[in-house]
Amino acid sequence: MKKTLLMMVTALMVVTTACSSSGGKSSSGTPAPTSAPAATTAGDANKEPVTLSIVAKDLLGDDPGVQKLIKGIEEGMKAEGKNIKLKVVPVQSGTYSEKLGLLLQSGNIPDLIYFQGGDYQFAVTQKILEDLTPFIDKSTNVKASMNVYNQERMKNYPYLLWLSPPNSAVPVVRQDWFDKTASGKELLANPTSDNYYTFFKELKEKSGAKYAYTTAGTLDELDVMFGQSFGLTSTWIKGADGKYTYGKTTQFEKDKLLFYAKMYKDGLLDPEFLTKKWDTKEKAFYDGQAAVMAGTQGKVIDIYNNKSVGQNGAAAKVMTLPPAKGKAQGYTPVDISKESRGFAIAKTSKNKDMAFAVLEYMAGQKGQMLDKLGVEGDEYQIVNNKIKLTDKFAAWFPHFVESTVNFKPDKEFDPSTPYFSEPASKSLQMFASMSTKDNSFVIPAELASKWDASAAKYREFAADLVTGKKSAADFDKFVQEWNAAGGKEMTEYANKTIK
Repeated sequence: MKKTLLMMVTALMVVTTACSSSGGKSSSGTPAPTSAPAATTAGDANKEPVTLSIVAKDLLGDDPGVQKLIKGIEEGMKAEGKNIKLKVVPVQSGTYSEKLGLLLQSGNIPDLIYFQGGDYQFAVTQKILEDLTPFIDKSTNVKASMNVYNQERMKNYPYLLWLSPPNSAVPVVRQDWFDKTASGKELLANPTSDNYYTFFKELKEKSGAKYAYTTAGTLDELDVMFGQSFGLTSTWIKGADGKYTYGKTTQFEKDKLLFYAKMYKDGLLDPEFLTKKWDTKEKAFYDGQAAVMAGTQGKVIDIYNNKSVGQNGAAAKVMTLPPAKGKAQGYTPVDISKESRGFAIAKTSKNKDMAFAVLEYMAGQKGQMLDKLGVEGDEYQIVNNKIKLTDKFAAWFPHFVESTVNFKPDKEFDPSTPYFSEPASKSLQMFASMSTKDNSFVIPAELASKWDASAAKYREFAADLVTGKKSAADFDKFVQEWNAAGGKEMTEYANKTIK
């Protein structure tokens, strides 16, 4: 029933291509920095270690697991002739992006910096982040671990590197509940929005769930399934006149919201979807109150599957549902304007080559074995020449490379402890085969407030329309208010920016 990671990686390779070379220039055509990756020799391992400071959200210096990871990186790189010492820089508790910003503003700028928002001002406004293009061009492991979305994002914004599948969600349902329905088979053969509506009604009746679909506070997790089917194939929709219009102000959006309103009125959408948080959304699914929810492809789906099976039995494994088919078909279009998170190298670093060497090592097989699986004897064992994960593995997670594109262990996983469960592997495969690129772009600082104001107008109106406080007759007024809040300027900028 379960597949090994090696089989999964083979399936995923269809969506990867080799990263193109920029000939030693940045994406903007500026000369490459003088500190390009340099070769090191085994003799370097005998020299005094190069100290590299690193800051990351989940790298806590007093965490035993982090200490074990840091030690493994240092020993692994020294064995390859790169003698380094990693110094973890602490960040005050609180919102990570804000506390990191305060740290950097104070002048304490580590060599390696993990951002999870807040990077734009340091990359573009203050210009203290290094263009990673020449480093990647000369890399082996990093380049091989990039998927097509990583490649596109680096071309557009070459300051953050995050080797991970797109942080995009896919919807899942319990397999045992799906199997109880008669409409499920027809749904898979022809997943139109009407067939989904029929399926949701039967699913609710047969499973005993209180509602079919739950989300965590927004409509984004519904859009995962339905957005493209209503014609919302990108953030900005190109009209017959060749001009771009914000998708959420079009007739496509109006039709989609009216469909959601019907789901809400008929008890198929969680009545508390606006106030649900991640934990309460997931609890509703595990407890049988909700039949369908969405989660990030891959590892999150793995967690959903394990928890569902653990609480409800083996038959309650999750299965990934396809996106609805209509004017188009696909999960939410993938933003390729920039990485939303990832590692950067500071321009102030005196050891840029070695800083990138850490990322290069972690993208290699030995680095990925450590990052993904932990330490042999602790998080995994080799039993009968196969990788068998231990109970300790549940608390281990990758800090540097989430992608499995270039992960090729020399041993297979024991079938009883695969790296990814079958549903998690399937979610990656389905997303890879039914994903498209978006045409969104990085919002310039001078328009950020207008973008936020117009987005707030949309969220308010969408919630009111779905819950019945507003009607279709109010849509045109909403568009006017969206334009007045800053949408007009955003649309003008989009038409100048999108090529």
